[in-house]
Amino acid sequence: MAYQEGVAIRNAQLSAKATAIGASGTLKIFTGAEPANCAAADPAGLLCTIALPASPFAAPSAGSMAKASVWSVAAAATGTAASFRIYDGSAVCHMQGAIPADMTLDNTSIATGQTVTVNTFTLTAGNA
Repeated sequence: MAYQEGVAIRNAQLSAKATAIGASGTLKIFTGAEPANCAAADPAGLLCTIALPASPFAAPSAGSMAKASVWSVAAAATGTAASFRIYDGSAVCHMQGAIPADMTLDNTSIATGQTVTVNTFTLTAGNA
């Protein structure tokens, strides 16, 4: 039988992620591919930087946690969104992923000045 964790542990893991990002986190969207890990340099082609709300995620429930509120900003550059990173207020990368596999936008083909909006982003704790 495979190792499993209960919902309370899974929800606590998700709450810890939200706490690490804090109340002044940012999301950056890039044209470059997702790096090997968060310790690697940022990908090429920064398209936009979104200041996340003070409470960027809804409360975890049943081992998953979705973005809260609206995440959007006017793009600073033109290109096709390929990856993202989420940082805390001290610019430490805490998570990253691929677009659209891990996060969906209203439009991945971005032009300078266009409003970029994150449609969906949900974290799910493993070992259900």
